[in-house]
Amino acid sequence: MTPAPAAAVLAACGYAAGSVLQASGVRRTGGGGPRGLVRSPLYLGGLGADGVAWLLSLLALRRLPAFAVQSLLAGSLALTVLLARAVLGSRLRARDTAAVAVLVAALAVVGGAGTEQPSPAVGGAVGLGLCTGAGAVLLALVLLRRSGSSTQAVLAGLGFSVAALGARVVTVPDERWRVVLEPVAWAVVAAGVAGTLGYAAALERGPVGTATALLWSVEVVVPAVAGVALLGDAVRPGWTTAAAVALVVVVACSVVLAGSPAAPGEP
Repeated sequence: MTPAPAAAVLAACGYAAGSVLQASGVRRTGGGGPRGLVRSPLYLGGLGADGVAWLLSLLALRRLPAFAVQSLLAGSLALTVLLARAVLGSRLRARDTAAVAVLVAALAVVGGAGTEQPSPAVGGAVGLGLCTGAGAVLLALVLLRRSGSSTQAVLAGLGFSVAALGARVVTVPDERWRVVLEPVAWAVVAAGVAGTLGYAAALERGPVGTATALLWSVEVVVPAVAGVALLGDAVRPGWTTAAAVALVVVVACSVVLAGSPAAPGEP
């Protein structure tokens, strides 16, 4: 396996491990609230795993089309369900087992459809659009701060989508420190923060299954469509239909697995 796909797979593993560690931390603190969580090594370890996973996903996006990376990251739900079953003793439904198997097959198709390709060279209009998109999501979170869980989850998905697309096109100068001078790099950070805040609000206000399903649905579909239409992400010749069907299957399986009793956070 070459470095880019390996980074995406490791990122999915990191997200899954992070979810289970955070769930374990919450259980150990016995609902002690934020103060208890910040003293929990398990919970903090889970946050750290999420951070490392996000950085790995950004690396993968430098060499792989957005639709391939985001679909592989959605596969973290399958790993989360399996880990929660093994570590937390969570119940696994028959439909969850089937969804895991189908999701793995769909991810294999998506992986086959996406070949490694360099970051696309895009014009200033795309960069401006990404910066505007990051700002728009942050503004929407402020204006809709009292909205329900579903709205917050969709906004979180849009934030992470902008971050993924920005990571795909950001210019990394030979002198790496100069990346801080790139507006798109700041858009990636701002969009990532927006996604994190939106998802946290969604989890506060509604079931984790619904919020997670909406989050991953947006995170898979939006970067896939925008990556192909605007960034020129290429699908392997002859694989377009198979990839489109597989993406739909990834979203459907994510919805099933997000509602699993084995997904950390579900009552």
